Amino acid sequence: MLTSLRTLFRRYRRETDGSVSVEYAFYMPLLLGLFAAFYTYFDAFRQEGVNLKAAYTISDLISRETTTLNEEYIDSMHELAKLLIRVDSSISLRISVIRWDEDDDRYYVDWSKVRGGGFFEWQDATINQVKDDLPNMPDQERVILVETRNDIEPAFRVGLPSMDIDNFVFTRPRFSPQIPFEGQNNGGGSHNDGTGSTD
Repeated sequence: MLTSLRTLFRRYRRETDGSVSVEYAFYMPLLLGLFAAFYTYFDAFRQEGVNLKAAYTISDLISRETTTLNEEYIDSMHELAKLLIRVDSSISLRISVIRWDEDDDRYYVDWSKVRGGGFFEWQDATINQVKDDLPNMPDQERVILVETRNDIEPAFRVGLPSMDIDNFVFTRPRFSPQIPFEGQNNGGGSHNDGTGSTD
């Protein structure tokens, strides 16, 4: 009995016949699932990178401005953000100019504008909610704060939930001490970092 079992096992081990269609039926769902997972995770990481680059691009463009901005300019930045991310999902944009006051030991908002539905405009009373994320600055120094939020849906259901991609980018004005906005009180104070010169 044991000898016959061994003989059967050896014969089975040496057997090389098979059916391609049966093997295909076993392996193809696994391969398709792996391809779907790779594509979905790659696309999510790519979209996160694209959103961050869009926020930096907008922040850099505004930092180079030397004239007063207006509502049309903010609209154009929102349209630019939509073009840069190149997806059908909605993107929200908040652009603000933030000023540090050393005497008061707090941040103030020169102006803040929102496009899309994901944000509210920063006010002096609310900006200090994110003070830990803002940079240390000299007295009366300003930064341009650009925030984006993009809702993305995974391409395939492979365990990755729907996500909000949030970016928080700040840049110092390059060619002028502040970036004013049309019709807004753009804050007071002159920059004085203790070096004896003021801007």
